[in-house]
Amino acid sequence: MEDAFAKPVDKVLAHFDVDVKTGLNDDQVASLRSQHGRNVIPEEPPTPIWELILEQFKDQLVIILLGSAAVSFVLALFDDEEGWSAFVDPAVILTILILNAVVGVSQESSAEKAIAALQEYSANEANVLRNGHVSRVRAEELVPGDIITVNVGDRVPADCRVVAIESNAFAMDQAILTGESESVGKDHTAVVNDEKAVLQDQVNILFSGTTVVVGRAKAVVVLTGTGTAIGDIHESITAQISEPTPLKQKLNDFGDSLAKVITVICILVWLINIPHFNDPSHGTWTKGAIYYLKIAVSLGVAAIPEGLAVVITTCLALGTRKMAAKNAVVRSLPSVETLGSCSVICSDKTGTLTTNQMSVNKVVYLNESGTDLIELDVEGSTFSPKGAITSNGQPVKDLPRSSHTVRQITEVAALCNDSKLAYDPKTDSYSNRPR
Repeated sequence: MEDAFAKPVDKVLAHFDVDVKTGLNDDQVASLRSQHGRNVIPEEPPTPIWELILEQFKDQLVIILLGSAAVSFVLALFDDEEGWSAFVDPAVILTILILNAVVGVSQESSAEKAIAALQEYSANEANVLRNGHVSRVRAEELVPGDIITVNVGDRVPADCRVVAIESNAFAMDQAILTGESESVGKDHTAVVNDEKAVLQDQVNILFSGTTVVVGRAKAVVVLTGTGTAIGDIHESITAQISEPTPLKQKLNDFGDSLAKVITVICILVWLINIPHFNDPSHGTWTKGAIYYLKIAVSLGVAAIPEGLAVVITTCLALGTRKMAAKNAVVRSLPSVETLGSCSVICSDKTGTLTTNQMSVNKVVYLNESGTDLIELDVEGSTFSPKGAITSNGQPVKDLPRSSHTVRQITEVAALCNDSKLAYDPKTDSYSNRPR
């Protein structure tokens, strides 16, 4: 039900034929699950390694180099005089191309893993009312029409229409969808008349993956899996963009022009030397033809900038590493150049240009006698508890013991909030979670 925000609660409940006091029965759940499937965002199958490797050889310059290496290898087979040294040229070209492919495959593989991290925003369990009883079930077992309850700190398991608010106030953190750090109040009595309303205006909907920051509420599930708002984001991320980047277009044009020029020059060099095929130094006409064909191919290979592909890939990979240090996911290397070609970026503010995290940078308080201000500098800009507190460049220890004012500040900060720090050992990072 995609327009649940535009309908009153009773019509939404009637649509799913559900009683808010008893919830769905087992038969209804089975029927709805067969109709809508499980409440999961399907994981994209990883791109096969062989497909990633082939993708690195679809560049025009790389194809020209492959062709040159193949011709050089064939000619080396018919060269009886130089022996193994005749295979040096094709071996060097192939080595360069393999190194180039390794860098590209490594980057795209790491990007696939980063994109899969979107699954972390899905809730694991939910409190659902079925057959008149509240039970704890896995979030993937929810179906449209289920009646669920959410409390402070809970992550919403599916897109839901608020049925009732069971506290004085109720608000959500929707930053993962909208980028806005301020919590959004919800109203179960509201009906949004605009059927094309954006997410921010749907004040009666709880979105999958968002977190309850204030209050308790009861809601009916209206959309699950890929039908949710975060499911739409997942699909847009995994969609392949086939349009070539500006760099790719320029390299393809350069490769086409280079291929035509080299082909013409090689053919002309070989044709001009036809009268010399029968020179006694070659032995036979066939050996003379092969000799001048090698010269023509060598001329063509020399005209190809073998290092260009590697230099470009290396530069883009270095740019990707710098972006990765800022937690920016780059799925394909050419995208780095595309981003660098942007002259105007239209963007929102909090959560887009910033990290949607606030941390203490300085502490200013009165000394014990109340005659002067003391300023402390706090290291770090994340939720990590690591970092020193300094005063005039010198580390300060045992502040709560040495200062009654600081002790009062820490007591207020500890008691007047409902958050806690969560540590993720996989990423060695801390995040804020409401209690």
